[in-house]
Amino acid sequence: MSAIVASLAGTLAAYGWWEYRRHSANVRAIPVRIHVNGTRGKSSVTRLIAAGLRAGGMRTFAKTTGTEPRMIFPDGREEHIPRPGRANISEQLMVFRRAAHEECHAIVVECMALQPHIQWLAEHRIVKSTIGVITNVRADHLDVMGPTVADVAHNLAKTVPPRGVLFTAEHDLLPELRQAAGGLGTTVVVSEESEVTEAETRSFSYVEHRENVALALRVAAHCGVARAAALEGMRRCTPDPGVLRVHRIRYFQKEIEFANAFAANDRDSTLMIFNRLGLGAHPGRKSVVIFNSRGDRIQRAEQFADMIARDMAAVDTVILVGDMTGAVLNRALRHGAPEDKIVDLGDLRQEQVNLVFEAALDATPEKSLVVGVGNIGGLGHSIVHYFQNRGEDRHGAASR
Repeated sequence: MSAIVASLAGTLAAYGWWEYRRHSANVRAIPVRIHVNGTRGKSSVTRLIAAGLRAGGMRTFAKTTGTEPRMIFPDGREEHIPRPGRANISEQLMVFRRAAHEECHAIVVECMALQPHIQWLAEHRIVKSTIGVITNVRADHLDVMGPTVADVAHNLAKTVPPRGVLFTAEHDLLPELRQAAGGLGTTVVVSEESEVTEAETRSFSYVEHRENVALALRVAAHCGVARAAALEGMRRCTPDPGVLRVHRIRYFQKEIEFANAFAANDRDSTLMIFNRLGLGAHPGRKSVVIFNSRGDRIQRAEQFADMIARDMAAVDTVILVGDMTGAVLNRALRHGAPEDKIVDLGDLRQEQVNLVFEAALDATPEKSLVVGVGNIGGLGHSIVHYFQNRGEDRHGAASR
């Protein structure tokens, strides 16, 4: 029996060695390797960079891990990545194999790791990037990368490439990123939101953040793509399924604008989107927020409860759905939130998603802006589909 076990162990070791050698060859075959990390906007920035490089004539492969894991081929075609079980970074080996088979000059991959040691492994053993990107550093996943936001910065910096270039739109935690990059002999390039105008982002078919576009344009310029060509390519790119869009719904005498912002699940990002959408800024239009809570995101739920009490004076109604909504409600009330503005629907079944729509209707005398935040998982997808299917444009074009 011991001989059989030893033989199997030897076979597995030999296979692992052969697989790693094959992967290393695939990595060397792709001279430009871009690893996109950060708290918010990774999927969008990955798509924008890839679109900009394609527009510049660079044969580019991309892979996102956002709302749905997808590979994006040099012609812009997309392919869903099936996952029989939980996500595993070994998936990136297959992605590099496909990119090498496509004879690509560049690859742009979204970091799919949360655990700090797995982030390091993803960069230094799998992607081996020539260009690193950290979109921003926010107070999210503090249970894994925290407990402080500075800790999050240090851990996101696990994907900084040695002796390469790091691009970032982060400013508050920039010293931490610079320190990590300096220890690796890596140059840091910081983009500014002001490098892109509001008019340029309004030309997109969805609501895109200026800081994402500015960051992607900086990377494209570094790769030799002219700004005008890169920006035009970005306008034409297919957005991530979870991208921020606004749909107008007319229901009898009521008008609802629904914004799918479920990808916003930290305080800073959520408040930024509220400001971008003008939540509470239009007289005669009620402001409604749907928070979808997940049982495995306790800190996120606590953070949102605090936001209800401290940051949502301009919001008329908050609708709670999902796990732990009672705990969210109780915490918000303890911190001074008015009880009459919170509707707790609890943990609804998929077939009860109409109750969320009805609660939004009840909160809408004539006009309202309804914003979904927190988590796309669980009931999130069903809420989005329910509102979208009642919108004037079922293809999802933004109304603003």
